[in-house]
Amino acid sequence: MPVERASLLSGDDLCVADVSCQDPPEGWTELRPAPVFGLVMVRRGMFRGRIDGVDQVLDPACVYVERIGSEQQFAHPCGGDLYTELVLSESRTAELLGGDPEVPQGLVFTTPRMALAHRMLVVRARGGADSFELAERAATLAGEVLTALAPARMESGRPVRDAARRRLVDAARAALAADLGLGLDELGRAVGCSPHHLSRIFRACTGEGIARYRNRLRVTLALERLTEGETRLALLAQELGFTDQAHLTRVVHRAAGLPPGRLRALLGPAGPVPHRVPGGAAAPERA
Repeated sequence: MPVERASLLSGDDLCVADVSCQDPPEGWTELRPAPVFGLVMVRRGMFRGRIDGVDQVLDPACVYVERIGSEQQFAHPCGGDLYTELVLSESRTAELLGGDPEVPQGLVFTTPRMALAHRMLVVRARGGADSFELAERAATLAGEVLTALAPARMESGRPVRDAARRRLVDAARAALAADLGLGLDELGRAVGCSPHHLSRIFRACTGEGIARYRNRLRVTLALERLTEGETRLALLAQELGFTDQAHLTRVVHRAAGLPPGRLRALLGPAGPVPHRVPGGAAAPERA
């Protein structure tokens, strides 16, 4: 069966792939155990699954939760289909589900918010978004699906009190300020919280996601360095955690309305600015 798989995000604990299945054979595939835990999110088409002997219809309005070891086979009565596959490691799954990696069985029916988040993940990945943003989007989407499947277990991993949540967000902000090169998984480990829960709490406390906050912090620091006359944009990109100079340019241009080179000319040092006193006269320079 011709299957085309394009990686959108690849990491030790989280992988996302864009999968196209064209011209599938008639009938059921061979019965075999699922090798990973994953979320299969159909974008176009429909296929049937026989999971541990139970038949299920998999269409764009649901998410199939693939459990490690489940005996499964599939049929494609309507021809080819297109789907996104989100694979989580056992440790990441356990973090999300209150310490227990065992995943409850069942389909999750998508909400409009889930459907939009799913497609935004794909679109942003194709558009070249950095791995931090993609990891946050993927973790948030996985969390939404698992919350619908096992709400009590998902809530068990979240800090409950407002003060605890604020301390967690402050710890994350401090960790980012100290090292803008941290990935989302590393940030979660640094503050002792799963990326999904951290993303939810961070947004609730600050009004924006971690990736957007991190970009705002990076752009602010880039503007300060450009004001100081920094000319080594590739080095600046590396120090601020951007993928490369082109990534720095895109993010700064989008946020500030001008590319770094223009901003440097606008903001760069032009000699001391005299301090003005009331009446408009310049104050004398002080040693």
